[in-house]
Amino acid sequence: MAKRARVRAPELVGKGGWINTGGKNLTLADFRGRILILDFWTFCCINCLHVLDELRELEEKHRDTVVIVGVHSPKFVHEAEHQAVLDAVERYGVEHPVLDDPELATWKQYAVRAWPTLVVIDPEGYIVAQHAGEGHAHAIERLVEELEAEHAAKGTLRRGDGPYVPPEPEPTTLRFPGKALLLPSGNFLVSDTTRHQLVELAPDGESVVRRIGAGTRGFADGDIATAAFNEPQGLALLEDGSVVVADTVNHALRRLDPASGEVTTLAGTGRQWMQGDATSGPGREVSLSSPWDVAWWNGRVWIAMAGVHQLWAYDPDGGTVAVAAGTTNEGLVDGPGAEAWFAQPSGLAATPERLWLADSETSALRWVDLDGAVHTAVGTGLFDFGHRDGDAGQALLQHPLGVTALPDGSVAVSDTYNHALRRYDPHTGQVTTLATDLREPSDAVLDGADIVVVESARHRLTRLRLPEEAVRVEAVAHRTQRAATEVAPGTLRLDVIFQAPAGQKLDTRYGPSTRLLVSATPPELLLNGEGAGTDLSRVLELDPAVPEGVLHVSAMAASCDDDPANEYPACHVHQQDWGVPVRLTEGGADRLPLVLAGMDADA
Repeated sequence: MAKRARVRAPELVGKGGWINTGGKNLTLADFRGRILILDFWTFCCINCLHVLDELRELEEKHRDTVVIVGVHSPKFVHEAEHQAVLDAVERYGVEHPVLDDPELATWKQYAVRAWPTLVVIDPEGYIVAQHAGEGHAHAIERLVEELEAEHAAKGTLRRGDGPYVPPEPEPTTLRFPGKALLLPSGNFLVSDTTRHQLVELAPDGESVVRRIGAGTRGFADGDIATAAFNEPQGLALLEDGSVVVADTVNHALRRLDPASGEVTTLAGTGRQWMQGDATSGPGREVSLSSPWDVAWWNGRVWIAMAGVHQLWAYDPDGGTVAVAAGTTNEGLVDGPGAEAWFAQPSGLAATPERLWLADSETSALRWVDLDGAVHTAVGTGLFDFGHRDGDAGQALLQHPLGVTALPDGSVAVSDTYNHALRRYDPHTGQVTTLATDLREPSDAVLDGADIVVVESARHRLTRLRLPEEAVRVEAVAHRTQRAATEVAPGTLRLDVIFQAPAGQKLDTRYGPSTRLLVSATPPELLLNGEGAGTDLSRVLELDPAVPEGVLHVSAMAASCDDDPANEYPACHVHQQDWGVPVRLTEGGADRLPLVLAGMDADA
């Protein structure tokens, strides 16, 4: 076994304290003798949610030797609220201890630069690996097996139950509902996301008519009692009266026949789409990635594909799916659909001439025209957010998840992390606030003169009369809490660190196995070094006249099992997008290392 570099792990500290431990405060010493995996996450981040799901199997298989600890490291102001973290831990079924670190203290101690990041600590308290992004579960599984054998032989491995203590379940009708739909009958259909069901409610929005689905995580077609979902979200009514469901964690589109209660699968394989997979074809043969919402527009079902920052479309006549807009790069770039960048689109609403979308990670309201071009109405990028009304060019939202077309041509935005319902009027270009004191609103539907809001974190539907006058609120603006990295003006060496997992090698059968894409906000920050290439190291030239900005770095590496005797080696794609705030300072760093997988030897 090759000798590993080992670095002593810093202590785990977080002002918010510990969750899922029965009230006990933990330290690194409590994990001595166990293999500890730190998962640096924030609950707005779709890639972080993917990693939670990737780790479930490893967590169960190695329960007596491995402890996973989530270190919640917020991007948005709302995510620094302790109750919001408690809600997220329950909402996403996190079954391990979580350290609430609202001031990013542990994030800084471990020099983390991206959500998600996984850090592996051996039973003696040393860091042995770091991985940014998703798709690393196979590599960590291999490392865990090596560490188990190594430390069992040394006598430093301690087996037994971990410190996880499950919370008491709450007896509410809905539990973190995601989206809602008004059925022709006048009833509401709601995705009861955390309970993995659809719930039909009477017109009062409270009385349960029926529950659809088994109520446990699963992927199965069938009748009202046997069909299974996995954190369903978006709902759309088709012309034939059936309902399309965005079955988010199953990476699938499902069809519900409201008359019979039968559920079938329209698209998706149950496997998450990864780079290199098909981007069009028969629905049941193409993988999807965290579809979050759906809308019927111009003869197709449009899909907010949050997991890959794209819009896709399903054609019910041919039963096919295909990418409709977006490049998979995360950011805010308008233009023709094939060139546009999105950041976790999570809400859709259709009008005859526009498809509106809530682009959550850029805190933006955007729209697609009939020619397929993408436009931004409100929002400026990944790091600016807040609650500010007025002219759309300077108005601010905070991680909106829903959008609803209103009768006068304006749209209501479920401004989730501001706990508000906002309105954008395309005729005047003005943003106003319709209602406040809504706990994490994630969707809204019109019902006559009323608007019915999904208050996700209050576990209910809330009926509001559409106000004639907007609510006035004091304007606030925020930038992400992440500290800017001080770099020297002029030449900056960018190194993306990637070490193929043990037993694997870079896959060069079809050409270069790595890819690096670099851009900047503002674009003027980069004098040289922008664009795509195959080398994971690059020399950038930063303009001294631009004092600060954000470097956008996207990296990918493909590795395969290194066994000549294996005719069909398993291959894996490792990928991550970084948005690195930088400040140009004389004497700042002249090298920027970003760890995709492995350890930075020059650290």
